[in-house]
Amino acid sequence: MGDDQIATKTDSKLAHRRGAGHMTGKWNRGSNLSTFRTLFYRVDPHITSFMARYSISILRFCLGLNFFWFGILKFFPGLSPAQELAGATIEKLTYGLVNPPFSVPILATWEVAIGLGLISGRFLRVTLFLLFAQMLGAMTPLFLFPRETFTHFPYAPTLEGQYIIKNLVLIGAALVVGSTVRGDRNVE
Repeated sequence: MGDDQIATKTDSKLAHRRGAGHMTGKWNRGSNLSTFRTLFYRVDPHITSFMARYSISILRFCLGLNFFWFGILKFFPGLSPAQELAGATIEKLTYGLVNPPFSVPILATWEVAIGLGLISGRFLRVTLFLLFAQMLGAMTPLFLFPRETFTHFPYAPTLEGQYIIKNLVLIGAALVVGSTVRGDRNVE
């Protein structure tokens, strides 16, 4: 047997062991796709089980962290990008009776309380009531101060407007968390 015949025989054995097409540099779709599908169906139940078990608790914690963090920032003048607009909104909603130096620390305390309630998972009904009440106020600058919240009303928000509009996601997250206050963790 010559050297060429030995090399061909060895190459053909390697190609058979590694899957047809390996030696030619082609991807063997059938074999690789089948391997991926098998792996997917093996791993997927574990991932979805983890999500079903922990996702709402993680969502609640992250939502709480968001409120806690943004609330703490309002205690320190100039750190919160929403501080000035929040103070002006409360002043306008109270017809000038509550000015920003008084209202912003109250709002900060309110948001920190919401954050702590969500993070701890305690008093969720009260916490969610405070959250939804705060969200009503948080959305009003879109209507009270359209020049500050939109470059072109109503479709091109400024950075402040985007900051406010993202509250819709927070409201949705709070609704999901609220669906569990009776102990039911099934979300459809």
